[in-house]
Formats: sequence, C-alpha cells, structure tokens
Amino acid sequence: MSERGLCSRREADSYIERGWVRVDGEVVSELGAKAYPQQTITLERAAHVAQTARVTILINKPVGYVSGQAEDGYEPAAALIDARSRYAGDRSPLRFERGHLRGLAVAGRLDIDSQGLLVLTQDGRVARHLIGEESTVDKEYLVRVQGRLSESGLALLNHGLSLDGKRLKPAQVRWQNDDQLRFVLNEGKKRQIRRMCELVGLKVVGLKRVRIGRVRLGDLPLGQWRYLREDERF
Repeated sequence: MSERGLCSRREADSYIERGWVRVDGEVVSELGAKAYPQQTITLERAAHVAQTARVTILINKPVGYVSGQAEDGYEPAAALIDARSRYAGDRSPLRFERGHLRGLAVAGRLDIDSQGLLVLTQDGRVARHLIGEESTVDKEYLVRVQGRLSESGLALLNHGLSLDGKRLKPAQVRWQNDDQLRFVLNEGKKRQIRRMCELVGLKVVGLKRVRIGRVRLGDLPLGQWRYLREDERF
C-alpha cells in the first residue's frame, strides 16, 4: 500500500484494523497480509475521508529551531504553530485546531543553523512523495558563502562530488549574486550543502530553503506558518 502511494505504512495498519482495505474486492483484516503485484488494492470511502481531514503545514523556520523532536535544549519548529503565529495572508479556509498538531511528521529536514520552507504533515502520502526513496521532488536553496570559488569548483558543485563514499546526484548550482549561490537538489543528505561547499573551499554563512517542488516560500514571514491549500501540489 505504501509502495503504491495509497498511504504510509502506519496508516495502512490503521486502515486494515478498521476493515477499510480491500484486495480484489475482498476485505483484508490481517496485519501483514500480502498482496501480489497484479492484484488491485482499494480503500473504503472512510479511509479517503480520513486522509482528506489530514493537514499539511508550511513554516518559515528560523535559525535556532530543530526540525523534529526537541534536542539539547532547542525547541522543535512545531512549537511555532499556534493561532497567533498563523500567517495573516493564509488563504486556506481551515480553522486552526489543536488536533492539527497531532502526528505531524517533518517531510525534509532543515538543520538548526538554516532557515526557510519546512513542511510538516499528517498525511503519509505527502511525506512519502517528498522524502521517499523514489522521490524526484527538487528543493531550492539560497546559500550565502565566504571564500573563493573557481570555475572548476562550480562545476564540481553541479556534478562530481561524493559524500559518505557515495557519488552525489547532479545538482543545479549557479551564482545568484556576488556572495550568494542558488542550489537546486534532488536529494537531501545530512548537512549536504554545507559539506559540498566545504569540499570546494567555501564556508556557508547563511542558508535558506525557498522552494520544494512547485510550492514556494513566497512572502511567508519568518517564524510564521500556513496550511497547504487544496489547489497546491508539490
């Protein structure tokens, strides 16, 4: 079910327990039951209603907040989500409820020293689409750097570097202005951009994520959040 993009593994267990899953028209009630590739898996309407009720939240994360669970005295980005910090320009018709904070998962982390677009979602389909092994969603960053970068160094940033013994996927890297680079990546290794820059003699002094797929940070103020609208797709 997860591989077909129907839901997350955790959601699949919940739906099976509720009798909301059918394989070739037959209700499946046993956790861990197997289906063959040629078989048809469908969800009951109640499962689709439950998925529709799940929210996805976009935050402009400031420096100093961690993406996931609190650690070393630092607050998680989810702590920023309340009625007062909701962006006044949010066009979603949803009313904020405390239940929207339950089960939020980070779909693409930003390290504590970085800011910009962070996605938290209750919808396993969204999380898998953004960070699953087969995800092709690109992410765009503005990166302020110190140091000198040669033409060969810029070429290496685009393709040719390795991290943790593995060759990186091709990236799109170009100068945005005199001290800022624009990165577009199709992967997200830990502190990847900072480590890439170190390999070519640059020091990152500021990093901001401005886009994930077709969803842009836009004019969302620092430290504020909004809902992903129904007409938006990553």
